[in-house]
Amino acid sequence: MKVLVQRSLAAKVEVDGEVVGAIDHGQMVLVGIERGDTEADTQRLADKLLKYRMFSDEDGKMNLNVQQVGGGVLLVSQFTLAAETKKGLRPGFSSAAVPAEGERLFNDFVAKVKAQYDRVETGRFGADMQIQFTNDGPVTFMLD
Repeated sequence: MKVLVQRSLAAKVEVDGEVVGAIDHGQMVLVGIERGDTEADTQRLADKLLKYRMFSDEDGKMNLNVQQVGGGVLLVSQFTLAAETKKGLRPGFSSAAVPAEGERLFNDFVAKVKAQYDRVETGRFGADMQIQFTNDGPVTFMLD
């Protein structure tokens, strides 16, 4: 499981021209589910995501997490994070979870994040989504 988290000033995801999830400042999070991922992985990364100190304190140091700054969390499934890119010029996706398992584990991850924090929005699993966001910093981290 891979989680690409970006500090954002604002973010929204649209499907067919309809906004399905939006936040003001907080975390724009792309979630890639891989074969072999489990509920233990979703729990570990849900805990880590919400506690990850990527927001600046009064001294300008990254000492605060999204909950401490009252930010939103926008979770978007993105199977391309599981792409194999080391060989050739075309990505392979054999390490990505099959769609049904990916959706199940993504929904489990969303539920675990929402159980710990109430400012959570999502995209729509498997949909063609358009995402707009302003990366703050830029600050981006890969959690796995």
